Amino acid sequence: MRLKIYYLALTIWSIASTETLAQKTAIVCKQLIDGTGKVFQNAAIIVEADRIIAVGSRNIIPKDATITDLGDYTVLPGLIDAHVHPFIDKDDYQIDHLRKTSAQKALEGLKHMQDLLLAGWTTLRIAGDADVAYAQFDIRNAINKGLFIGPHIFGAGHYISVTGGGGDINFLSYEQPIIADGLVANGPEEMQKAVREEIKHGSDWIKILVTGAFMTVGDNPQDVHFSADELKAVMEEANRRHKPVMAHAHATDGIKMAVRAGVRSIEHGSYLDEECIDLMLQHGTYLVPTLSVGLFFQERYFNSKALAKAVQLGKHGNDENTKNRMLSLAIQKGVKVALGTDNVGFPPTFPAREFAELVKLGMTPMQAIQAGTKVNAEMLGKIDDLGTLEAGKLADLVAVKGDPLTDITELQRVKFVLIGGKIVKHEK
Repeated sequence: MRLKIYYLALTIWSIASTETLAQKTAIVCKQLIDGTGKVFQNAAIIVEADRIIAVGSRNIIPKDATITDLGDYTVLPGLIDAHVHPFIDKDDYQIDHLRKTSAQKALEGLKHMQDLLLAGWTTLRIAGDADVAYAQFDIRNAINKGLFIGPHIFGAGHYISVTGGGGDINFLSYEQPIIADGLVANGPEEMQKAVREEIKHGSDWIKILVTGAFMTVGDNPQDVHFSADELKAVMEEANRRHKPVMAHAHATDGIKMAVRAGVRSIEHGSYLDEECIDLMLQHGTYLVPTLSVGLFFQERYFNSKALAKAVQLGKHGNDENTKNRMLSLAIQKGVKVALGTDNVGFPPTFPAREFAELVKLGMTPMQAIQAGTKVNAEMLGKIDDLGTLEAGKLADLVAVKGDPLTDITELQRVKFVLIGGKIVKHEK
C-alpha cells in the first residue's frame, strides 16, 4: 500500500512541476506534422508564452530565442479525444457511481485526466459521465484557473436518457429509489428542462442517448428510444442556447432521425447503412465511431458479468463485419470521421490504439492523425486555438521517437508533451 501511495504522490508531483518555456522558444525536431496535411523536415516551432508565433524551417528561429532540441523526434499537434468518460473505471459502472462521492470522483478523475495528458491527450470532450453531480466541470474550472495542470476539457455533464434507456438503471427492484448514472427525462417538457439543467451546471455540449446501448442492462442498441417530439425539444432548446448536440446512436433508424434533426455528431454509429452515410454527408454531421472500446472489452472484460452484453455484441460476427464495411464506406465517401475512444478506464496509452483502428478501416495515417487533431478541433468549434500547429494557435504539441506516418502505433509512445507553452513531459 505504501508503494501505491508513493507512486500516486510522485505522479501528481511530476505533472505539477511543469517547465514553462522561456519568453521566446524555438522547438526544433527532425520532422513536423502540422495537422493541416503538411510535413516539414528539420523543422522549428517558435513559441512565445502560450501561443505559437511561427512554424517552418530552422531559418525562422529568432536570434534571441531559447532552443529546445527534440533531436530526431516527430512533432504533431496535441491529441484530442472526442469521447471520454473519466469517471467510469469499472465494469459495473451503472452502480459504481453510487459508491463514491462526487468529490472522490473529482480527485480520481483529475488523476485520470492528468495521466491522459502525459500520454499526449491535450484536449478531451466528455460524453456525459457517471456522477450524480458535475465533478468534471469542477475539474475543468480548477484547471482553467491554473490550480492544476490538465488537458482542455469540453463536453456534457450527463447523458440524457429516457426511462428504461441506456442511462437508466434497469435491473433493480421497483422499490429502490436509485439515482441513475444518466439524466432520465420523458416527453418534450422534461427534455427541455434536462437541457437547461445541463447548461446551468456547466455543459457546453448536450449528450443524448437516442437509441439503446451496448454497455447497459435491459435495453437493446437496435431500438430507438427518443420520440420525434422529444428529439425536437432537445434540439430547439440546445440551438437557442448555442450548444451543440452529440447523439449516442447505434440503431439505423435512430442515426437517421438524429442526423435529420441536426445533431453535430453521431457517437458509435454501429448499425450504419448507406442512407445514413449519405445523410451525414448532406448535413455535414460528424461520425465518432469509438472503435478501441470494443478491443478493451474483449481484452479486459471478456469474463465480466456486468458487461456480458457488450462483450457478446462486440465479437466479430456478421454485425461487426457489416459495421466495419459501412465505416470504411463512410471514410471513402468523405464523411467527417472524428476520433473518439469511449474511454471507460483505459490505461493511459490504450486510447491511441484508435488511430490504428481507423487505419485498418481505410484511412491513411495522415487522415487518422487529422481525425484526432484537426477534425476534432473543427467539430469542437475550437479550430482557431487547437488541432493544428500554426501561428496564433495554442502551443499544444506532442512528440514521438519514430515516424507515425509509417508506423501509426508510435502515437502509443508519446515522449514529449507541451500544453499552453508548458512542458509536462520530456523523455529523452
